[in-house]
Amino acid sequence: MDVVSLGCRLNAYEGEAIRAQLAAQNLHDVIVVNTCAVTAEAEKQARQTIRRLRRQHPAARLVVTGCAAQVAPDRFAAMAEVDHVLGNREKLEAAQWRDLGKARVSVGDIMAGAPQAAFDGIDSAESGPAVNGFPGRPRAYLEIQQGCDHRCTFCIIPYGRGPSRSLPLGAVAEQARLLARQGYREFVLTGVDITSYGHDLPGRPSLGQAARRLLALVPDIQRLRFSSLDPAEIDDDLLLLLRDEPRVMPHLHLSLQAGDDLILKRMKRRHSREQALRMAEKLHQLRPGLALGADLIAGFPTEDEAAFQRSAALINEIGLAYLHVFPFSPRHGTPAARMPQLPQAEIRARAAELRRLGSAGLDRFLASRVGSLANILVEQEGLGRDETYALVALPPAQITGYAKGAIFNGRIGAARDGKLWLEAA
Repeated sequence: MDVVSLGCRLNAYEGEAIRAQLAAQNLHDVIVVNTCAVTAEAEKQARQTIRRLRRQHPAARLVVTGCAAQVAPDRFAAMAEVDHVLGNREKLEAAQWRDLGKARVSVGDIMAGAPQAAFDGIDSAESGPAVNGFPGRPRAYLEIQQGCDHRCTFCIIPYGRGPSRSLPLGAVAEQARLLARQGYREFVLTGVDITSYGHDLPGRPSLGQAARRLLALVPDIQRLRFSSLDPAEIDDDLLLLLRDEPRVMPHLHLSLQAGDDLILKRMKRRHSREQALRMAEKLHQLRPGLALGADLIAGFPTEDEAAFQRSAALINEIGLAYLHVFPFSPRHGTPAARMPQLPQAEIRARAAELRRLGSAGLDRFLASRVGSLANILVEQEGLGRDETYALVALPPAQITGYAKGAIFNGRIGAARDGKLWLEAA
């Protein structure tokens, strides 16, 4: 059996939940492709992956699930390589895997009721087994939230994930303890819109309150990170946690998408350019040395040159160290797909310019780390990441005895080739 998860960290987490389901049901002849739908390129990659896996495993049962399967089940069911299509809710139901084969396509209405969580704290025939680990990965992911109630005009994901629902903290802590027993020391809280965490739970706990409580409940967590944060939803609880808690890493990733107010309104984002700048300034003040990352979309419909330049300028103004650039990709069924589109050549050129500016921003940030003492997680032989998520080259002579997942301190001696280098012993 094999599970190939494409796209986000939440998919990676759920992929391991699926792997546990396959093992529990003794499904050794099944290959699962857990798809992403964030861009048209992501769907294209999913189809290419399906065809490649079918060529490599002609006798296996091939199951397609994930966001792309949820929003376009017929498209994947029409592929000759595919045996079964499961929706995002169905992929986490034990009964679906126990009865695999009863229906070729099983994709329900994701908007009806609460989405199924990958792990609800109960190892039972209904919820399935917990996630026991992440093969090949040095850090563990923890699902804390599912779905999204916002409707950004470019985004199809709410229709693939359903409404926002929060996982009770007790279940999150139980999963964290299990993974800590497997040796994981760095954890990433993940979901679709994690800054909306808690609105549907008793007492309406915030993300910051939940993270603080999680660290108290699971002392084996040495390093905690967050997946993408909506700058409009970062509240005082989260800011104070970042300031006060050394186990929260000085690295945040913001869902910015653009740096021009008119484009942000047409995207239906809930922050302005000025609000993004003020939030970044506050974060830097609260946690000196903080590394900020962000998502930016290049070539959103109606984006003129002046609007693009305002987005590009945001990279330096905020001091972004990490940049995820998405060339705009119209998603069928979203309002942005019906807006006046830019030429593909122009979109590609703007994406390339944003990536160039992002690379320069990373170089500046890495240079600022030289001479500092870094806390480094070993990711693989010769490579690790420090607390700011900077890649660190690890000379073998200096890390003897440190296995993947180990954490140690070292002084940074140089910055080059997109990474940090330890000072010679």
